[in-house]
Amino acid sequence: MTGRIKNEAGFALILTLVVTALMVAVVVEMIHQVYVDTTISRGFRDGQQASILAESGVTAVRTALYSGADPALLATFLAKPLSDDIGSLEIRISDENSKINSNFLVNGLGNYDIPTKEALLLLMSRLKPHVSSPGNVLDSVAFWIDTKAPSQFARADPLYYRNKKPTPYSARNGKMMTLTELSLVNGITPDMLDRFVDEKESVRFRDCLTIYSNQPVSVINVNSAPKPVLMALDRNISDSVADRIINTRPFKSVGEFSKVGELNAIANGTWSGRLTTSDDLVRNKALLLRVIAVAKVKDSVRTVEAVLSNGAFLSWQEY
Repeated sequence: MTGRIKNEAGFALILTLVVTALMVAVVVEMIHQVYVDTTISRGFRDGQQASILAESGVTAVRTALYSGADPALLATFLAKPLSDDIGSLEIRISDENSKINSNFLVNGLGNYDIPTKEALLLLMSRLKPHVSSPGNVLDSVAFWIDTKAPSQFARADPLYYRNKKPTPYSARNGKMMTLTELSLVNGITPDMLDRFVDEKESVRFRDCLTIYSNQPVSVINVNSAPKPVLMALDRNISDSVADRIINTRPFKSVGEFSKVGELNAIANGTWSGRLTTSDDLVRNKALLLRVIAVAKVKDSVRTVEAVLSNGAFLSWQEY
């Protein structure tokens, strides 16, 4: 009898320990779930705050520009990140007119736009040996954006896209909607877009290109163009001439291009009517600016990237 009582007591002890262990496991799981839910809730809240902060930054820049603020002074003022107890906001402003517009590679007649073609060829020559045949790559880009049918650039082999794996697709046969779309073109890869054309200044190939415009032809703002773009304007713009242009900037008007003979010759030749200055763009209400706002709230980061033309948004991306 005594042995039976002892066995029952031992069984009860074991059962108690098992139940206690299960209860502890349940409590631990509940605490973990509460922690996870709280973390997710806080992360969502922080992400929302960061999104609102980034959107507000872009909207504030748009309002300032629409009110007549000088873009250069505004960019200088915003050079340092803004921060408070909630988070921080970093805003960068760049000029899309300082870049070569790849959407203007083909004109309305279905032919190459010569200044744009030559500029892109010179720019791509800085990517050797990673790009062995710049001419073939440009044919592919031209075929992608050409609206004429049949296209004289069909030799760029449209079958490349139809046989693409795992998902075939077709050339747009129209202007590109985003710069990233270039990586869909035969001969261009994301790696190529991110390669440096000026490693010393950390200027990538994509930093010299745009697909946005508010004018009928490709226009380059000499005052804000990076050195590789200046050198792509003409073979006569050597490294030293480009440095001279940069050291002479800012030019108040096209007439001041005479301060650099090589630049003046180009402005009155191949690029006649296509080279401009920041002041001329402001006077003609032709500013085309990219605004990037990066907001951080604790561990959450949100970026809003927009392209503005006279107060209107040409593009808006949030990531």
